[in-house]
Amino acid sequence: MSASPGPDAAACAPPATRLRRREDADLAEMLDLWVASWRAAYPEIDFDARRDWLTQQIAALEAKGAATLCIFDGSGERLAGFVVIDPETGWLDQICVGPAYQGDGYADALMAAARALSQGVIRLDVNADNMRAIRFYERRGFAEIGRGANTLSGRKTIMMEWRAAE
Repeated sequence: MSASPGPDAAACAPPATRLRRREDADLAEMLDLWVASWRAAYPEIDFDARRDWLTQQIAALEAKGAATLCIFDGSGERLAGFVVIDPETGWLDQICVGPAYQGDGYADALMAAARALSQGVIRLDVNADNMRAIRFYERRGFAEIGRGANTLSGRKTIMMEWRAAE
């Protein structure tokens, strides 16, 4: 299965952003951004209660070789989003853009960074009822390859995959 890479990340990237690997000092702001993002999508779920889970998840993934990249707004001071991807397997565990930054190209810039780190394939799970996210991935060349369920919420998920054009 081969798919086009989707929109040109350089054309979609917000101006004057800064992208770098996560530092320990970023974690609190990452957690706040993650909670705000998920709360906007699923207000009925207490994502504040999952902060420890995310902290442990990121630590475990990074210990196994995953990279966490943070993107900052035009001022370079406020975290706009982050992505966690394992370059070896192409597993994209988290991509998060704060509600105030959605639609401004930050997600495209993070996806371009994830693609640059991957070995030409990215796989992820997305909640099956999160149509905004599914459309986002489809527009960027991802296709459904399976179904499952989220281990925390029990929600149905769709496994999606992107492959670099050969």
